[in-house]
Amino acid sequence: MRRFSWFNATALTLGFAFLYIPMVILVIYSFNSSKLVTVWAGFSTKWYGELVQNEAFLNAAWVTVKVAVASSTLATVLGTMGAYVMVRAGRFRGRTLFSGMIYAPLVMPEVITGLSLLLLFIGIGLDRGIFTIILAHTTFSMCYVSVVVSSRLVSFDRSLEEAALDLGCSAFEAFRLVTLPIIAPAVISGWLLAFTLSLDDLVIASFTSGPSATTLPIKIFSAVRLGVSPEINALSTIMIAIVTVGVISASLISKRAAVKQMAEEKAAERAEA
Repeated sequence: MRRFSWFNATALTLGFAFLYIPMVILVIYSFNSSKLVTVWAGFSTKWYGELVQNEAFLNAAWVTVKVAVASSTLATVLGTMGAYVMVRAGRFRGRTLFSGMIYAPLVMPEVITGLSLLLLFIGIGLDRGIFTIILAHTTFSMCYVSVVVSSRLVSFDRSLEEAALDLGCSAFEAFRLVTLPIIAPAVISGWLLAFTLSLDDLVIASFTSGPSATTLPIKIFSAVRLGVSPEINALSTIMIAIVTVGVISASLISKRAAVKQMAEEKAAERAEA
């Protein structure tokens, strides 16, 4: 077994410090009472109160959540359908073109995707707003769902579907009652990935958004260009707290599920013995 050397420990420490020290500084200065984010003037939570009363940030956050939920749901449905066709349909005419259209957003620069969608919406006369952002986010995030779901479908035991068909299920019922529950973890993972990508997107949303719809990343970017304010530090701290709670909760749930499964396996072994 390879020993953990001082070089590995130093590299790991520097790596974590590079990633997390800026976040720690941001969190600390979100409690700064001064308007100058680089000058500490005492502990205060007033900027969190100012943030709650800032209608522009609240409206942008609400638009971001609505867009993320709608686009990730559409992307999950379309991406799952695309993955099912890619894995189960075998070879068919136009398969190469079909797969290329699904996976193209993975390698396409976001600037090109955003500009292309902008020209499309202008060409068909579609006013930019929440609907166009949802369409844009669905377009680039469904490919990620397809990759996640197709990797699960490749390892899926098709004999389970065949057994359901032999017992009288139709093809749709076999998919709904057998296939979908088994690949549900991959589908949920794809939805969460699409949701995260939509929340984080700035480039594509900046091309496809309009005056009536501004997402939170666009709002933050516009505000930062005029100078970092303590309200942005407070908003970033809240987002870091939400992500941290989510990661810790997911880890605890996974650990509890693993412990429960291990206990069930041991109980089964004892019963057999």
